[in-house]
Amino acid sequence: MIANIWNTVYPILIAILFFELIIVIHEGGHFVAARLMGVKVNEFSIGMGPKLFQFKRGDTAYSLRLVLFGGYCAMEGEDEDSDDENSFSNKKVIQRIFIVVAGAVMNLILGLVIIAIIICSQDLVGTPVVARFDDNAVSSHYLQEGDRIKSIDGMRVFTSTDVSTGLTRSSDDTLDMVVVRNGKEKELSVKFGTEEYEGRQYISMDFWLLGEQKTFSNVVRNTFSNWVSFARMVFLSVHDMITGRYGLSDLSGPVGAVDVVSKSVKFGGTSALRIMALLTINVGLFNLFPIPALDGWRLFLLIFEGIFRKKLPSKWEWAINGAGLVLLLGLMAVITFSDVSKLIH
Repeated sequence: MIANIWNTVYPILIAILFFELIIVIHEGGHFVAARLMGVKVNEFSIGMGPKLFQFKRGDTAYSLRLVLFGGYCAMEGEDEDSDDENSFSNKKVIQRIFIVVAGAVMNLILGLVIIAIIICSQDLVGTPVVARFDDNAVSSHYLQEGDRIKSIDGMRVFTSTDVSTGLTRSSDDTLDMVVVRNGKEKELSVKFGTEEYEGRQYISMDFWLLGEQKTFSNVVRNTFSNWVSFARMVFLSVHDMITGRYGLSDLSGPVGAVDVVSKSVKFGGTSALRIMALLTINVGLFNLFPIPALDGWRLFLLIFEGIFRKKLPSKWEWAINGAGLVLLLGLMAVITFSDVSKLIH
């Protein structure tokens, strides 16, 4: 009985702790950058809500709070003007830009580290080369062993991750592919079998990709190229939302993401690490989008200030940030409701 409960609970705990790690890494980036630029940090908090304990070192209070699903780095003069010469508002524009982008950069570095762990833990390094086919594979009528896939439906392919992405994004069972066969490029219209998942039809990948022996150079090369592939997934997802390929019901918030990560933890292997890498890269890049209430909006304002030598009036900045925060909270409420509904059903 206890073992069954633990087997249900521990993947969820791991997922929650990973989300907290993403937040701590992000806020830690702001903290370290602020200290390097000589900015006074009033409080660095892990978690939200009531304080469990707190200690102070120098000018900074370090807190652990009850709800391990958040955190913050509160800098002097971050949201208002301050007379303190060490406040955020009194630093040069380039220094403030460095502090603002540091959080997202740390998330992107965390994603790079996780991808490196994934590749180093594998026996072989993946390539976009067809190795063999499943029994009765539909695609074997079009592809051949040894084909190096160069593009899928116009999307350039550099890694094995790109192959999976290209197949997943297809809207039907036939893809336009460019492969290199016997040293020559060949354009193909490749048909696949499909399978249904959560009411949608997806292409069934009925072939295996070739792996090559690990060397220092191909591990490093594949770590960075897969990082780019993961980052491209984020931009492709945004594109698909804007163009209407996916709707609000297809989005997942913290509840849905915890569910996905916890399930992948149960599954084992590197699937959980791949999802974690994608999530932290997603957080890093999304935070740099110029959306009010996110770091990207503050970055946009700082670039504006650096170019035109003047700040946006405080009342306008507050109004825009407030409206952006309300919209984001409203969106999160809708997505969370959707996530919970999916779990119930």
